[in-house]
Amino acid sequence: MADYDYDLFVIGAGSGGVRAARVAAMSGAKVLVAEEHRVGGTCVIRGCVPKKFMVYASEFSKQFETARGYGWTVGETSFDWPKFLMAKDDEIARLSGIYVRNLQNAGAELVHGKAWLVDRHTVEVEGRGRVTAKKILIATGGRPWMPKDLPGIEHAITSNEAFHLEELPKRIVIVGGGYIAVEFAGIFNGLGVETTLVHRGPNLLRGFDDDVRAFVASQMEERGIKIRLGAQIANIEKTEAGLVGACVDGHKLNADVIMFAVGREPYTDGLGLEAAGVALDDTGAVKVDDYSKTNVDNIWAVGDVTNRINLTPVAIREGQAFALTEFHGQPTRFDHEMVASAVFSQPPVGSVGLSEADARHHYGPKIDIYLANLRPMKETFYGGHTRALLKLVVEQGSEKILGCHVVSPDAPEIIQMAAVALKMGVTKPQWDSTCAVHPTLAEELVTMREKHLPPSLGQVA
Repeated sequence: MADYDYDLFVIGAGSGGVRAARVAAMSGAKVLVAEEHRVGGTCVIRGCVPKKFMVYASEFSKQFETARGYGWTVGETSFDWPKFLMAKDDEIARLSGIYVRNLQNAGAELVHGKAWLVDRHTVEVEGRGRVTAKKILIATGGRPWMPKDLPGIEHAITSNEAFHLEELPKRIVIVGGGYIAVEFAGIFNGLGVETTLVHRGPNLLRGFDDDVRAFVASQMEERGIKIRLGAQIANIEKTEAGLVGACVDGHKLNADVIMFAVGREPYTDGLGLEAAGVALDDTGAVKVDDYSKTNVDNIWAVGDVTNRINLTPVAIREGQAFALTEFHGQPTRFDHEMVASAVFSQPPVGSVGLSEADARHHYGPKIDIYLANLRPMKETFYGGHTRALLKLVVEQGSEKILGCHVVSPDAPEIIQMAAVALKMGVTKPQWDSTCAVHPTLAEELVTMREKHLPPSLGQVA
């Protein structure tokens, strides 16, 4: 049997790679992790964690308005962007340090530097040289995609740079219609920035339920965000007054910052995967089986680099399943069905299961819809305009709930518990047998009794 320097080499110290390395090292395996940037990956360093802090900061402008409606006298307010950035960076550094300590406490070794495969068992590490490993895990995540051939694209930023702007712009144009674009539109708008969202598609949040998509767009516009659908930036020009984004239809958008959030791509460039014979799909993602194994029998991949479900908790579960299978003798695979997701738009979205369109595609017309569009009591008290949407997608006959979708201030918290029920195969009668918690928004989910019919079927929503 061949001797190797390490039992496991992990390329990438994001959430998935760190979890896999820790669990593997706890078995007594000799583990080395290489990370070319800061430990923590996209989520901790330049993704969901700092973005959520920005969401929190941006929500206060709405909360001040609400406070006035409830009798509070709110004095002059202002936002200190540099102070916020400093506090945010301190917290990110603290969290990154925790990841490092967790690796060390588990017995894994960490090296900073880019790593790439030389062959199926050999890895070159920048600044260290070559090491060999019996097993290799690719956990390099994804990166923002930019249209490189667009004239003036060098003047635009991605979400990576949005976390480190030296000053808060007065005007921003965000290009894209996915959750990153939608979330940052809410962030900058809430911080007082004149915000325009440009998307080439007919609606935002592709892949989510159509009612949710339309509702979120309407609520964003209610909050003052300008949304231009069916539009596309053709070129960007830098002038003395700022940036000018010229659309294909000739419309020009003036801004201090133009941010592209038009998708992410798996980070596989420069990893030497071809040298080891690792197969990629058409998107550049690493192809894996149900156990995250590639076509090369000693190489695995987890997280966004595989382009399955690009969510941090999914990467963590995939990493843990890999380590349990390969180092603890517990064959485990992560079930990608009924994975809940949240969009931290304003108001935010919580979703689990099938959209109405997907359910009708799979089950035909045998689908019942329960829908509530209402103004929460917190808003009605002072005349606020924020509304909430709740929707259940149910299979006729079995009455199994196939999808649950919520748009409200507490939607991400609500959907976590809804996901437990849907994962267990809950039916509508079982769901309805749950006693409501009053007064809450979530109680609407268990009190919807009337089936929703679209106008084409004779009932006005």
